[in-house]
Amino acid sequence: MPHRVVDFLRSSTHSLEAQVSNLAKKKKSGARRRRYSPNRVAKGSKSSGRASSASASEDDSDDNAPAPPYSPRVKMADSRASSFSSDSPKEHGQHHHHHRISFPSMHFGRSSKETPSSSPATLDWKLESPPLVMYGDPQTSSGALLSGQLFLNIKEEGLEIESLGAMLSIRVAQKRPFANHCVDCTNQRTELKRWDFVQHPLVMAKGEHSFPFSVLLEGHLPSSMDGPLVSISYQFKAEAVPRANGSSLAPFRLEKTLDVRRSLPISETPHHSVRVFPPTNIKASAHYPHVIHPIGSYTLALRLDGIAKLNSKVNTVEYWKLKKLTWKLEETTKTIAPACERHSPKLGEAAEEQQSKKGVIRSESRIIGEKTLFSGWKSNYTSPTDSTVELELDYSLAKNAKYACDSKSRDGTEVTHQLVVEMVVSQEWAPVNKPSLVTHTGVGRILRMHFGTILTERAGIGISWDNEAPPIYQDVPPSPPAYSQETFFPAGSSIAEVIEPLDGAHGGRLSRTSTDMAVAGDIGAGPGGGW
Repeated sequence: MPHRVVDFLRSSTHSLEAQVSNLAKKKKSGARRRRYSPNRVAKGSKSSGRASSASASEDDSDDNAPAPPYSPRVKMADSRASSFSSDSPKEHGQHHHHHRISFPSMHFGRSSKETPSSSPATLDWKLESPPLVMYGDPQTSSGALLSGQLFLNIKEEGLEIESLGAMLSIRVAQKRPFANHCVDCTNQRTELKRWDFVQHPLVMAKGEHSFPFSVLLEGHLPSSMDGPLVSISYQFKAEAVPRANGSSLAPFRLEKTLDVRRSLPISETPHHSVRVFPPTNIKASAHYPHVIHPIGSYTLALRLDGIAKLNSKVNTVEYWKLKKLTWKLEETTKTIAPACERHSPKLGEAAEEQQSKKGVIRSESRIIGEKTLFSGWKSNYTSPTDSTVELELDYSLAKNAKYACDSKSRDGTEVTHQLVVEMVVSQEWAPVNKPSLVTHTGVGRILRMHFGTILTERAGIGISWDNEAPPIYQDVPPSPPAYSQETFFPAGSSIAEVIEPLDGAHGGRLSRTSTDMAVAGDIGAGPGGGW
């Protein structure tokens, strides 16, 4: 069947160009046209097939031979298609028609596939807690509180749910694992919390059902990161298994990734660092912020002293002049790529070999911001004893730079940052009496300084969850003193006779109670009385 379809498609490519070329060849040849006799052709299917094959062979053998008027020049595929089309003698008449062949079982183009049925239920969630930010270092942080609701939306009435549960885990992916192409060495998962909302088969009504969940992420856990060696992510997975006729159906799942960050406190005063570069007398004094954030610009104030020296033997002054300054923000990542069970050490091996097989230490550094300056500082060479160079250096992370905040976890993953400042100075000298006659000595030095820097997320207006919580029972201050005597009310007395009214008389003023008003009326009725 396929080869017949191909022949049919080839035969349909016949166009008017073949007929025009045949007519041109007829005029050139000038030969007599063969007369067509319908009786010669209409003897049966066998003779018609022979005639068509004979005409095709004559056309192929002699290009100058004229073609009959009823049969234009065709290719070999056309002859095969004509013999395949039909055996009825009507098709071998004076007019040759191309018949369309239909194949009901074959579809050209898009197939009419039925769309899959929708799921009988869906899962969704909603977080009610603030963004997950751990305040403070891993030793003192109280962690972050995660709370939310898991929603199960039932679309069919009376759907039976066999089980419904959720899990929160940490996924650590090693980009340079212990063993290449090993899935277990590449991925490590640690389960933090599991919730079993539906443990037994339960028929649930149509509509939305909510299941609350909460967990406290401890402060020593690492923050989310994606570095050149390792990536750490928090994954929340929920799964519901429906049931019908006593058998479990395909489950429907919900997978979400949580972004957990860490914010470290910032000191109010900047760090002060002093560096000396022997054998010269150059001393660098720097004030810089110890904690920076991914977004923002920060300033390092630098001052160079001891850049001039008096040489009394030859009565000259030697200067160190700053020619170039480059700053870089470097990020260093260290991790231990653990070995899976297949690649873990076997019993009986040496202790050193076992330790080497448990994990391999990986380390890599990358630059997340840099810039080179050739000017922008203020120099003062008035005297050998009072010559300085001062500048304020603005630095920040590069635009669209990939970074990871400072972190240190128990599995050996550590991310640190440092600010590197390199200065190129050249030595010059001039006579004491003529300081304008400067001569280059050709001596130069590179002064390099490293400043430890902490890159962390901004805390914003948020505080730790334990500071937002209301005080517990033990934190409540002592209550007011209790009454020492109990008050007994007579049977026939009212509470107004025992308790003094709030708007009673104070300092000789009259009250507005009915009793006091009656007394006041009596007072006013006497002689000389009145308000």
